[in-house]
Amino acid sequence: MYDLCVPCLLGLEGPISDELRRLGMNDVAAENGRVYFKGDAASLAAANICLRTGERVLIEAGRFHATSFDALFESVKAIPWENYIPKDGAFPVKGYCLNSQLMSVPDCQKIIKKAIAERLKIKYHSVWFEETGALYQIQFSIMKDNVSVCIDTSGSGLHKRGYRPAHNVAPLKETMAAALVTLSRYRGRDDFCDPFCGSGTIPIEAALIARNVAPGINRKFTAESWKSIPSLVWTQAREEARSREFHGEYNILGSDIDPNVIKIARENAERAGVADIVRFEVADAMSFSRKTESGTIVTNPPYGERIMEKQEAEELYRGFGKAWSSSENWRLYLLSSHTEFERTFGRQADKKRKLYNGMIKCDLFMYFK
Repeated sequence: MYDLCVPCLLGLEGPISDELRRLGMNDVAAENGRVYFKGDAASLAAANICLRTGERVLIEAGRFHATSFDALFESVKAIPWENYIPKDGAFPVKGYCLNSQLMSVPDCQKIIKKAIAERLKIKYHSVWFEETGALYQIQFSIMKDNVSVCIDTSGSGLHKRGYRPAHNVAPLKETMAAALVTLSRYRGRDDFCDPFCGSGTIPIEAALIARNVAPGINRKFTAESWKSIPSLVWTQAREEARSREFHGEYNILGSDIDPNVIKIARENAERAGVADIVRFEVADAMSFSRKTESGTIVTNPPYGERIMEKQEAEELYRGFGKAWSSSENWRLYLLSSHTEFERTFGRQADKKRKLYNGMIKCDLFMYFK
């Protein structure tokens, strides 16, 4: 049984906890920026393959308090690393320190690396490790002198679903897009629209949710190369995820005023395997006038971080606010960091939720008509 941990963007601890419980995970507990749970190898595989809103899945090898380098060394050395890392395993170390007496990240890296090596030397009766085998990336965090030392099982972040090329930079991670759709409670029954869709991340995530397609179904994870976890575990986790997929009729639309990003969005949808149920078209959000009996808009318009852009963003919010107000039956979930959004949009939100888009503090403005 592993002690597992899912780091996440601040504000998403609740949705991730709900996801883990729906996956049948045990002892789910949320803290700031992290959600903990317990599970076996099958749980580890399922979490990597199925989680939509978490950043990665870590095994927490140890948690303790340390205010000196000696205490850090001895506490790390006391962890049974031989239960995780084989003799040929590669175990690089990275991490961060915040508001702690131990503030030098390079020094902490060296001490943690040395402590693990010293432990493994004793257990494997070896004086040197080539580290030519599978990767066991060590991640540490030290916050207010509380240390957490973990092993990363995911590799690339879980937001890297595989449908968006590395050079295709977007203002919203796939995990955050999935969180916005989840918070809107869209499940595929209503019409869905993103009128500022950019490269299509939100509509694509909505389509994956509507079909209940596991976001990591087609990618690989670091722990798949570990001999301690049989490949059958991963095969069964993928088969079980596929058995839960839905196939039905959906009305999912993404639109944007830029023809170039619409072309990219279509290509991304093709790679994601949802091009048959997501439509993309060139349209101006300020002329939004779509008819629906029951619809959900989830969108992430430009924030306007610079002075000139801020004025342009306000004009955009004002125009879209008028268009949405004249529409019928569309619930709206809009993410923005703009402090004057409600004033420029023309209406106070029915509900707000604080979220962080990376390091940018935002609000999810919810309007229910």
